[in-house]
Amino acid sequence: MIRLTRLNGVPLYLNSDLIEHIDATPDTVITLTSGPKFLVAETPAEVCEKILDFRKSILAPPSLASATPGHRDITHG
Repeated sequence: MIRLTRLNGVPLYLNSDLIEHIDATPDTVITLTSGPKFLVAETPAEVCEKILDFRKSILAPPSLASATPGHRDITHG
């Protein structure tokens, strides 16, 4: 899910996998594969950047610290 902003300032969380296309008319209009359309304050480029950041966060390997929260390094005390 990506966080966008409706034109009235209200946050909108959108499943980016459902985006069919994004238009700038001049407002940004996001059309979902299921038909609904949303007007958002972000530019199409900003929406694409949020999608890329979201997907990178999913594909990034977890850090060692977060993967083993209770882990102690016994070799260094």
